Amino acid sequence: MSQSNSASDSGIGARGLWSSKFAFILAATGSAVGLGNVWKFPYVTGENGGGAFVLVYLLCIFIIGIPIMMAEVFIGRNGRHNPITSFRLVAERNLASSGWRISAIIGMLAAFIILSFYSVIGGWAASYVGHAAMGDFTGGTAESVGEMFGGLLASPAKLLLWHTVFMALVVLVVARGLKGGLERAVTILMPALFILLLMVVGYATTTGHFGEAVSFLFNPDFSALTVNGVLVALGHAFFTLSLGMAIMMAYGSYLSRDVSIGRTAVTVAIMDTVVALLAGLAIFPVVFANGLEAGAGPGLIFQTLPLAFGNMPMGTLFGTLFFVLLLFAAWTSGISLLEPVVEWIEEKTSFARVGSAVIAGGACWLLGIASILSLNVWADVAPLGMFAAFEGKTIFDLLDYFTANIMLPLSGLLTAIFVGWFVAKESLKSDLALQESTFGLWYNLIRFLTPIAVAIVFVYNLLA
Repeated sequence: MSQSNSASDSGIGARGLWSSKFAFILAATGSAVGLGNVWKFPYVTGENGGGAFVLVYLLCIFIIGIPIMMAEVFIGRNGRHNPITSFRLVAERNLASSGWRISAIIGMLAAFIILSFYSVIGGWAASYVGHAAMGDFTGGTAESVGEMFGGLLASPAKLLLWHTVFMALVVLVVARGLKGGLERAVTILMPALFILLLMVVGYATTTGHFGEAVSFLFNPDFSALTVNGVLVALGHAFFTLSLGMAIMMAYGSYLSRDVSIGRTAVTVAIMDTVVALLAGLAIFPVVFANGLEAGAGPGLIFQTLPLAFGNMPMGTLFGTLFFVLLLFAAWTSGISLLEPVVEWIEEKTSFARVGSAVIAGGACWLLGIASILSLNVWADVAPLGMFAAFEGKTIFDLLDYFTANIMLPLSGLLTAIFVGWFVAKESLKSDLALQESTFGLWYNLIRFLTPIAVAIVFVYNLLA
């Protein structure tokens, strides 16, 4: 399979490469570490019983998430094009049907949909930067902070403004390309976010409820874990590692061949998981100290952390810095969600990078308006309410559900089957450059355990 290996170095041209392995790791981690960790992980953990959910989530990350991440990066680096074209090229080189590129199509569509409502949530973070800087959290109570958040959600005009600001930031960076935009941002912002999270965790230890939070997160109570909780854990593993969205294929297309796919995938997964657990340790002590519900839903971080900042020394400063960095974490993830679509438009049309970014971002912005309205004007609109499983689910809820629980697992499943069964073993060995025992473990996972586990979840979701 020397043809496959040599081909993976072609097509670089003006696309360029990451300047270093560290740059790729930061970019991939920047994609993985975002609102999924700091916003979503704590509240879905709270909704699904705590420690048992965390344990299942970790198993999903290291048994299912890492193998699929490696497979996606492999396809991107071998193809050196947008995800759809890369999938087709790898299939053709291995004498497989080009129809397998449906996996990348589903992934790119999922990324586009996710960004449409992710941008709305990123707008929440942007709006809270101003609240924190003006000292609006100082001396706050659970009621006052809740009213602040409720007022934001009730105003379509405010949400539209911040959604527009966030999407403009994403388009701005993607339009500037690989090194001038993304690399420059993540090199500073990701380490800073990690440091600030440690500082907030340090504050959480003073609330008197830190031990309760540790027990909640790390003491498994399997009686509190439902089948649905297991499915949510798998869906969130895909969501937080940016899997099934064609992102790692897009990023992999810029990756030098002297970088180990296996080691970088493990590094990204570890960094992502550490941030998610730190977010839980930062948030839950405040939740318990203020008598709030651990499963309070998507608004958890916007109603609990402000309480911490409003009642801690230099809270205005720390609160402002945190929400600025939360915004930047969302920003790097938003960039990664837009990148696959922009790559595709740029390669398949006459539009240059800037035009491709504006078109993709503009279309995504329009779709995001539906999510905005579902939080207020259309709050009682449940498009699939005639089905019991979707009763009461708004447009926002449905977009989140279908992408996280159906589209991402389906794309990941197809990728795992394709790489595990239709790509030559010798080509994988050469490109992944793993030790024999490690390669054997990964190869058996990607061929058997990973697709079986994802298939079970996917079928259950279809039948539920």
